[in-house]
Amino acid sequence: MTTANEIADKIADEYSMTKAQAKAIVDGVFKAIGDAAVSGAETSLAGFGKFKVKESPAREGRNPGTGATITIAASRKLTFTPAKAIKDALNGTNAAGTAP
Repeated sequence: MTTANEIADKIADEYSMTKAQAKAIVDGVFKAIGDAAVSGAETSLAGFGKFKVKESPAREGRNPGTGATITIAASRKLTFTPAKAIKDALNGTNAAGTAP
């Protein structure tokens, strides 16, 4: 697992800045993505992917313990769709769709 602090440490080392400055930048990026999600906006990061809000309508479900029918409230969740370059890297393929 990689944490926000580890990302900030890597940025600080790579760009010759203090860890506090890098942490402020990382926190700012995550806050901007979160603020956009709360407002329902999509955030697209070229070469990385898209964060967007998905609406889940209310639906009926069952309590597994009692079998009783319950109503599950409508909700919103944040989804992430990786960019093609990330998907290819994860699956060990190159731009042409074949293994290197």
